[in-house]
Amino acid sequence: MYNTTQKLAAEFLGTFALVLFGAGAICAGHFAQDGGGGMLGAALAAGIAAAILSTAFSHVSGAHFNPAVTIGFWVTKRLNTLEVLGYWLAQILGGVLAAFVLKAIVPREEAWQPVLGGTPVLARDFTRLPAMGLEALLTFFLVLVYFATRSEDSLDSRPLSGLSVGLVYTIGILVAFPFTGGALNPARAFGPALASTHWANQGVYWVGPLAGGFLAGLIYDALFDRKPA
Repeated sequence: MYNTTQKLAAEFLGTFALVLFGAGAICAGHFAQDGGGGMLGAALAAGIAAAILSTAFSHVSGAHFNPAVTIGFWVTKRLNTLEVLGYWLAQILGGVLAAFVLKAIVPREEAWQPVLGGTPVLARDFTRLPAMGLEALLTFFLVLVYFATRSEDSLDSRPLSGLSVGLVYTIGILVAFPFTGGALNPARAFGPALASTHWANQGVYWVGPLAGGFLAGLIYDALFDRKPA
């Protein structure tokens, strides 16, 4: 049984890695002039990082690395409010530190500044309401898959949980990247936004994913959670 400090450290490190690799891939894609703005690289980097870190830390903290996953645990009473606040703080701090580390080490003018350090942005003429809807819908399936593979009753699927979550991250980012930047995670959006001081449409990346995670937790428990007979 791991203590609170160990759980929060796992959440901090996991979120740090997700933001570092996801945002870093966008910076690298621009620097390499791959023509795709780093979309495929960002999707694969975030998905593979999620798969590996989830496998590594799932036994410690549950490997949320995303406030949207954590809010699903809150609404289903798997975590209390104080625990959720601790997880959120660790996740946000991990994302912020990753963004500032990335800002410090990659070429500023050639890689970091042109893409705002990997800060997700809305496509031109793609307004906030549909952007929230897209982020919410994709995060809904991300959190639903997390619950379905990490549930207390899903012992057979647990070895594949990290891979499953990583694949959903990858697919979700590939779908959303041209429209919203494909955050699917408030901590992923907040860290680079703070480092680049670019706050446009930041609410999209909080309201959408948190709403999706909230609904996914409720619906999973209502439809699939096994209640005592």
